Amino acid sequence: MTASIVDGERWLAREREALAKVDLKPEARSVGRVEAIADGVARVSGLPEARLGELLRFEGGRMGYALSLEADAINAAIFDEAEAIGVGSLVGATGEVARVPVGPGLLGRVVDPLGRPLDRDEPVAAEAFLPVERPAPAIIDRALVEEPVATGVLVVDSLFALGRGQRELIIGDRATGKTAIAVDAILNQKRSDMISVYVAVGQRATAVERVVEAVRERGAPERCVFVVASAASSAALQWIAPFAGFAIGEYFRDRGQHALVVIDDLTKHAATHRELALLTREPPGREAYPGDIFYVHARLLERAAKLAPELGGGSLTALPIAETDAGNLSAFIPTNLISITDGQIVLDSRLFAADQRPAVDVGLSVSRVGGKAQAPALRAASGRLRLDYAQFLELELFTRFGGVADTRIKATITRGERIRALLAQPRFATLRLVDEVALLAALADGVFDAAPVASVADARARIAAQLDALAPDAVTEVMTKGTCSEAARGKLVAAVRALVGTGA
Repeated sequence: MTASIVDGERWLAREREALAKVDLKPEARSVGRVEAIADGVARVSGLPEARLGELLRFEGGRMGYALSLEADAINAAIFDEAEAIGVGSLVGATGEVARVPVGPGLLGRVVDPLGRPLDRDEPVAAEAFLPVERPAPAIIDRALVEEPVATGVLVVDSLFALGRGQRELIIGDRATGKTAIAVDAILNQKRSDMISVYVAVGQRATAVERVVEAVRERGAPERCVFVVASAASSAALQWIAPFAGFAIGEYFRDRGQHALVVIDDLTKHAATHRELALLTREPPGREAYPGDIFYVHARLLERAAKLAPELGGGSLTALPIAETDAGNLSAFIPTNLISITDGQIVLDSRLFAADQRPAVDVGLSVSRVGGKAQAPALRAASGRLRLDYAQFLELELFTRFGGVADTRIKATITRGERIRALLAQPRFATLRLVDEVALLAALADGVFDAAPVASVADARARIAAQLDALAPDAVTEVMTKGTCSEAARGKLVAAVRALVGTGA
């Protein structure tokens, strides 16, 4: 009996010692409930301290975020399928905002906007997690946009040059080659040090697969990240996708590197924002879009910037894509994006139907950085190109129904036809800087004037091998320094002349 009492006292002492190590501080936890749910949006009550954009955890493990706050309820957008969530389900606030994994471990991967892998089961090796919503760099933290972004597309590089840190809108009707220009720009970065981030918003899965395969076959997939919120994804994932893509690009920018972000496309993103706004009973405005749609895209695209040297000198360049209906650039979303960005590349459906591809409308397209970010060699070679082409297009209209007797007009028409043939370029056939300089210099010197129009395409296809064989010193000078001396220019033009002569 005495032994039992002793054992009991020992057990009690051990329990008291273990209990003394337990933190028994009072803890308050707010728990809400789902009042209503439909179309991927839940109305939640009972979380008075929740913040806008805060992640919410629903019963069953589903996640969402606070889309809008009302006096007595929260409208929450749910990231994934919502079958497990019903009226009365418990909801907890996490105290965290939506974050995306960032770091070199994402390179070559296909992920969703939350960083979950879509290409294989292997998890993403994240170096850090950044909020999808981040403030844009202040004006004092930015540097001038002076370094070029070579797209390898001659009409873009020569007439509407892009700079690192710029925001250039690609806009046009459906199926006019908008994505093709952006993908060519990504493919061409295999020759540069830029990291590419392709963000698919509301696109068909097959279209996204074609882009991924094109980059894997012809580009540098080890320096690309694919963020995919396809048409089958929830509206919440589609909404945060562009912001997640920018956060991934900002990781590299903030470390002194250079990143290119393609958003395909912001028209579908605007439609998703309108859908969520209407579901949460926000007042509709023009074309039923809520009044804050301009601010949504402005705060997104303002994050593209060239940082000052004291902050590392990194850059984030944005190529947003937008779709028009029947070429209507004055619609609400196109006018918003045009006013936010630093220029636009406008694609024309009539040019596309006429087999002029890329179908860039040189009259409506513009780059507000332009020659400031152009390589000196290319700037010198493309001096009068836009003016000569514009004169040709205008004269072509007037001479379509009658003969041309004036010698000067005939020469302008001849030169213009060669310019048009030179600016036409197949997909996935990007040009090096030296190739573009050589072709434009030869055009300016009249090398193509006496040759058939068909020879222009043949010369463009074989130009790289020709220059490497006949003018290696000039190739090295242009590619390393970005300049072209008179001696180098002469060698390049001579190489093209020989090519046209053999190909005629």
